[in-house]
Amino acid sequence: MSGFAWHPSKDALDTTRIGRFMQHHEIGSVSELRARSAAEQDWFWQAIVDDMDLVFDQPYQSVFDLSKGAPWTDWFVGGQLNIARNCLERHAQGPLAKKTCLVGHTETGERRTFSFEQLDQEVSCCALAMKARGIGKGDRVASYMPMITEVVIQMLATFKLGAIFIPVFSGYAPAALAERLNGAEAKLLFTSDRSSRKGKAISVLPQAQEALAQSPSVTTMVIVARPALNTDPEPPQVELSPERDVLWADFLAAPSSRDISNFEALSVDSMDPALILFTSGTTGRPKGTVHSHAGTMVQLAKEVGYAFDMHEDDEFFWFTDIGWMMGPWMIIGGLFWGATVHMYEGAIDYPTSDQLWRLLETEKISVFGISPTAIRMLMRTGTDDVEAHDLAALRILGSTGEPWDEDSWHWYSEHVGGSRCPVINISGGTDIIGCFLSPLPIEPIKPCSLAGPALGMAVDVWNDDGESVRGEVGYLVATHPAPSMTRGLWNEPQRYLDSYWTPWPEIWNHGDWAIVDDDGQWFLQGRSDDTLKVAGRRIGPAELEGALIETGKVSEAAAIGVPHEIKGTGIVCFAVLKPQTTASAELLGELEEAIVERLGKVDRPEKIIIVGDLPKTRSAKILRRMVRARYLGEDLGDLSSLQNPEAIEGLPTLRDNRLAD
Repeated sequence: MSGFAWHPSKDALDTTRIGRFMQHHEIGSVSELRARSAAEQDWFWQAIVDDMDLVFDQPYQSVFDLSKGAPWTDWFVGGQLNIARNCLERHAQGPLAKKTCLVGHTETGERRTFSFEQLDQEVSCCALAMKARGIGKGDRVASYMPMITEVVIQMLATFKLGAIFIPVFSGYAPAALAERLNGAEAKLLFTSDRSSRKGKAISVLPQAQEALAQSPSVTTMVIVARPALNTDPEPPQVELSPERDVLWADFLAAPSSRDISNFEALSVDSMDPALILFTSGTTGRPKGTVHSHAGTMVQLAKEVGYAFDMHEDDEFFWFTDIGWMMGPWMIIGGLFWGATVHMYEGAIDYPTSDQLWRLLETEKISVFGISPTAIRMLMRTGTDDVEAHDLAALRILGSTGEPWDEDSWHWYSEHVGGSRCPVINISGGTDIIGCFLSPLPIEPIKPCSLAGPALGMAVDVWNDDGESVRGEVGYLVATHPAPSMTRGLWNEPQRYLDSYWTPWPEIWNHGDWAIVDDDGQWFLQGRSDDTLKVAGRRIGPAELEGALIETGKVSEAAAIGVPHEIKGTGIVCFAVLKPQTTASAELLGELEEAIVERLGKVDRPEKIIIVGDLPKTRSAKILRRMVRARYLGEDLGDLSSLQNPEAIEGLPTLRDNRLAD
């Protein structure tokens, strides 16, 4: 592994939230903090709640209760609170009332702003309108919306009523939406008539209507009408149901929604659900992960506040979607700390290739997050775009979603962050609405590293025998529950146990491969279901892909395992070349040797295939399982998270599914 690439300033302990927390508790080092926060769960979670001034309307009697077993742990037992009170109401009623807290951007240049006071008024109106439509505590409310400010209003209004919010990616096909609505038995659906991407209108309402034809539980659909674009085609004619459907403007204007005086968020029990987040997974139907008010609030506030050192004067933007965990994570975490949260609808390279950097400069973004694949995509145009903009306001960079390669990590650190900013590379997932691993802005960081366990997270790396290992790839496991872990899967308790609590009783198996190096730095090697086992040796696809990208001639790559008569598994790599690179037999040989030089002859790929694009999610994560399924002629499975279906068509297939030696 490479040496440390970033070091904190000498005054970091005095100027950061986490530094002051350590000083208050007389903790002398980050390693001591990590160890104590994992070993002394009662102390840590109580201390962090106190330090954050998190509002419990009714104090809890104990931090956690394991009496039902680790999978069913109760947290903050006996307490009551509400996410909407912590993120919105307390600010709207205090000194931050007039401060801008939310800014919505679109690729067409639209910019909408809300102060805490204004946002609270809109949220209250929306909540009262929902209440008039029969929505109350425990009811499920879905939002099939683009990444615009209305979705924040909808989410916080749902929390305010004690109902359960279900964010759904607006690019999903009707069948995928219907599956989620039916799985949760949702009563109300928020949607939009359209979205836009790269200047083109994308119809949303027709898909919602088609889904509702298969979703009898939905009794109300609220439709946000969007401004038309000059390039819009004639909008599709959709017949509305007068009993069920209502336009957003009319919904908020109803007399029952305007009397917002003294209308406060409902106090709910700590473990009452706030969110159902559906995961696509690699096989089977989506899983509905369930997240409580207390677990969600404590975990997100902790991560955003201490790993990203969030403050009231920060401008916070993560390139994400409401249908991905990072959407609610950014909104809830940023608003809790009184920061200004920025949202963006559209492509980050439209209408000009420097669109993202222009936004960061204009809005003086100070904390910014993005996925490694999105950075690799932006790298294709070189450094001129990013270096043409003044990004001096940036002080913290974030990333998540997949492993980095060193070239891309350095590009992000040096050209975006000016080598000044720590890259806070976090990893966890939808099922814990947070991270298991995270650097802190007070410690040295290696390229691509996740540094170590996140605060309060008791995690380890285990081999097949359940033994803790260092210096070799193993399973990322949690040896003690955490507040934000999904409390079951919605209506599927046994599937929950099978998905996370096997093969070791009382141990959470996260499904990631990880490795801890000699310096104690943690790295991910991809999902265990993506991992290749070649000639009896495990290898993460990220290592293979990183070797290709580091040649400087490949912008994106996907490595898959395919059946092999001798080795059991053979390696096939798919590569997207940088614009100035031409495919040739010599280049393929060079790429092959790059892998051998880095990883050894046993990992020599059977084939390297040059392609024009790779299938990705809206959050720019490469879908290796689809690449493999397409190549081997297998069922592609759930395509609902796919952003660019044309990429699948551009991938080659293999008629004979066995590779010769």
